[in-house]
Amino acid sequence: MSTSAPRPERVTHALVRDVRLPGGLGTLALVTLDNGLDHTKPTTLGPQGIAELTAVLRAQQARAAAGEIAALAVTGKPYFLAAGADLTQVATVATREEALALGRGGHEAYRLLGELGVPTFAFVNGVALGGGLEVALNCDYRTAASDVRALALPETGLGLVPGWGGAYLVPRLVGIEKALEVILTRPAANKPYTAQQAAEIGLVDVVLDPADFLEESVRWAARVLSGEIDVPRRPLDDAPTWEAAVGAARARLDATVHGSRPAPGRALDLMAAARVADKDTAFAAEDEALADLILSDEMRASVYAFGLVQGGKRPTGAPDKALARPVTRVGVVGAGLMAAQIALLFAQRLGVPVVMRDLDEARVEQGLGAVRSTVERLVSGGRMSSDAGARIVAQVTGSTHIGVFAGCDLVIEAVTEVLDLKKRVFAELEGVIAPDAILATNTSALSITRMAADLQHPERVVGLHFFNPVVAMPLVEVVQAEQTSDEALATAFAVSAKLRKTAVLVKDRPGFVVNRLLVLLLGKIVEAVEQGTPVDVADRALDPLGLPMPPFELFDLVGPAVGLHVLTSLREDLGERFPRSPGLEKLVADGTKVVQAAPAKGLPKLVDPAVQAVFDAARETPAAAEPLDAAGVLDAVLTALTVEIGHMLDEGVVATPQQIDLCMILGAGWGFHLGGITPYLDRTGYSEKVLGHRLLPDGLANVPTH
Repeated sequence: MSTSAPRPERVTHALVRDVRLPGGLGTLALVTLDNGLDHTKPTTLGPQGIAELTAVLRAQQARAAAGEIAALAVTGKPYFLAAGADLTQVATVATREEALALGRGGHEAYRLLGELGVPTFAFVNGVALGGGLEVALNCDYRTAASDVRALALPETGLGLVPGWGGAYLVPRLVGIEKALEVILTRPAANKPYTAQQAAEIGLVDVVLDPADFLEESVRWAARVLSGEIDVPRRPLDDAPTWEAAVGAARARLDATVHGSRPAPGRALDLMAAARVADKDTAFAAEDEALADLILSDEMRASVYAFGLVQGGKRPTGAPDKALARPVTRVGVVGAGLMAAQIALLFAQRLGVPVVMRDLDEARVEQGLGAVRSTVERLVSGGRMSSDAGARIVAQVTGSTHIGVFAGCDLVIEAVTEVLDLKKRVFAELEGVIAPDAILATNTSALSITRMAADLQHPERVVGLHFFNPVVAMPLVEVVQAEQTSDEALATAFAVSAKLRKTAVLVKDRPGFVVNRLLVLLLGKIVEAVEQGTPVDVADRALDPLGLPMPPFELFDLVGPAVGLHVLTSLREDLGERFPRSPGLEKLVADGTKVVQAAPAKGLPKLVDPAVQAVFDAARETPAAAEPLDAAGVLDAVLTALTVEIGHMLDEGVVATPQQIDLCMILGAGWGFHLGGITPYLDRTGYSEKVLGHRLLPDGLANVPTH
């Protein structure tokens, strides 16, 4: 990634034309936000665009005062109302005065929409995110096209707050409970609203057909202006309701965020005050919060992470797309949990026949049953049509005969993580499939080079490492073994793109990227427990990172046996940096429960106290005289991760630190506020302390230090 000057602002213009309202109701001034570029360059709002919008709205305010217009509406170019503030511009702000000016400039423009002197409408014709949705929120009324699938205020996930009115307006519009969902819960899960969902909670007033959306919106506006349609507004929640909701949200943040990033707490403070604050006070508070956050490392890391995720659609190191082989039929070896998920994903996204094969009919039927039950849940939940569901179920078949793979262009194995078993599977397949068919493995840690070594055509073997749950996790590690051909790699990247996954090219080294770092992290946690640190202290030691879940909950998710297997495998390949854990071995052998039930939905599962006794009983040497406290455990983990990242870069596992960050964001769910991992190691000093140098240039993912 370059540290050159940021690109100039793509100025979004505010283009005005007059529209005659039906029924002789006068003139509607229609403002269209348009940056003059096609749909691949989303409409964003920077300082120049905001200044132009302010000037245009002031002119329309004068027209309203003169009786020249009866209403004003704002809409966007095709597919976009606006995708929010121009983050590349926000990340260049150098002083608090500049940051305050950015917030105040947005408020100056947007509040005109609510103080124009005539009713204002937002015609939400496409994506409306952040500052784009706040354009609509500041209007009096909102229509949305039924095909709009992205309305959201994602700011708290990007290290910011909804700072152009959103933190004040949303809780007053939809109530405090739903506002907490809009501003805190949904951004944390990266789940925007569809138009229909937004209408259900009151973010928009009506959903209209996209075919003639603009005309229908004008007609709907006229009916509102004539009094034919009354648009009710919910009353303000009472003080006890408001305070209870805010208190519960604060407890959830304390239990999940642990102060790792300031934005959610600042947003909650703004919403807490929104019930009694006047607009001037509330907007000024948004300005102050925005100014503080723009100059935070967490926000700069978040913008860096956002850029990585967007850029990940153009994978680094991928061969020429023209080398990819067509894939019209897919085979999956195995019918277990991962195999069934992979089969369903290929059938759903590629739309091709998929055949699963396992050793006996019962396993095959279990795999097919898993596909059917998943499809049934999607159909019953309204996320898939019954016709699409029936088509997918029909496309996934099963067999116990290896000959069913004869017509497959791509066969992926998802059998037990035993090298000799996988070698045997590939040897059998080579006698069945076409000479130019691609063989893929979903191994999470084993050597693909060794897996392919005895084949006649090892060059057609490539790694396609999916993450669980397969449909939800956006990352695929595309693994290049020593003899993997460009054709096999190109096919893997092409298939990943069609599966709507982000593919990262990784070298065939133990654990690749995500598992190598995650398993090391877990290994250092259990090592601390082996040395006498209480399990509950070790389990909370990483709270300052704000990770998706505590370590022992992660162990429970991957399965303690799987975690132990991978830890043992990595220790064998990479040495004693990956510790042995007698306690973990006994935990797996005894089948001890690892975590307690979550105290409430969305809260972490804490380590089960029974785990302590298992580790105490298995300890082979006396515990350390001074076991680590939480800060010591965190230091040990961060030091180990820094060392390992240094090794990975030296080994060429990936080409750049940025690709490690992208893998941790998309494959491990690490928050944008961390920037993946390397920005955090840089800003906390671990990179320079352990490696002697920063991993990223100063200022790329942090506020420049000089």
